[in-house]
Amino acid sequence: MEERSGKHKILILGASGFLGQALYKELCPYFRTFGTYATPHSVFESNRHFFNFNIEEDDIFEILEAVRPSIVISALRGDFHAQIVAHSHLTEYAKQHDCKIVFLSSANVFDAYSKYPSYEDDKTLSESIYGHFKIKIENMLLRLPKQKVLILRLPMVFGPQSPRVKELKQYISEKTAIEIFPNLIMNVTTEGKVTQQIHYLINRNKCGIYHLGSTDLVHHDDFIKDMVAKFTQQAVQFKHVFTTNEDRYLAVMPKPNRLPKHLHITSAEVLEEVGT
Repeated sequence: MEERSGKHKILILGASGFLGQALYKELCPYFRTFGTYATPHSVFESNRHFFNFNIEEDDIFEILEAVRPSIVISALRGDFHAQIVAHSHLTEYAKQHDCKIVFLSSANVFDAYSKYPSYEDDKTLSESIYGHFKIKIENMLLRLPKQKVLILRLPMVFGPQSPRVKELKQYISEKTAIEIFPNLIMNVTTEGKVTQQIHYLINRNKCGIYHLGSTDLVHHDDFIKDMVAKFTQQAVQFKHVFTTNEDRYLAVMPKPNRLPKHLHITSAEVLEEVGT
């Protein structure tokens, strides 16, 4: 793969989080990569490529001016209103500078739809506060010139160190019932695959909307049961949650913007990676 290490200066907002850290590790050897962290931590404080950024108190402009990035990857978490303010400032910066925004969005922008998987050009519609919030930022970014925006919609992301897997292991150790949704059909991915895909999209200078989920669909209850079986042989209590009587889809599938085969992943591969 062609690398252009001198070409881009990348700023990862939320580089201390689960996905942000994985992205920093993936991109740092190839690009001049900077990141922000929220909670004081000696590892980040001693790294001159990291900036402390409290989303509710600090202005993102100061960091943008200090770094002058050509690409900003937003993996921010935290207060929704503060995130909307930060992204509006980021959008203003991108308008005035040679800068592309890569936004990590979510399958939840489609959580009001239920009968089919969702594709890149489908209209977004959400019933959840989280989905509404992601749609609001997507719409803000989509008003920028097309070549300045890359929106990446992610399904549930798993990995050996992911918050979801840690939570499952905690429930197992505490013998707490694990919630499963028998009627939910979804796709999944790992942080390792997402970071590879983002690296590829940056290298190829892609823009627009990409759906980064597994190529196949799974029922939530089957997938979680299979994953739990990787962690323990003991009997585990499951709590079945039925939000509807019919199957409901929360899956992001690609149609116009397909990635090459070596960047695909299946739900079985996700299970394999998480269980190692």
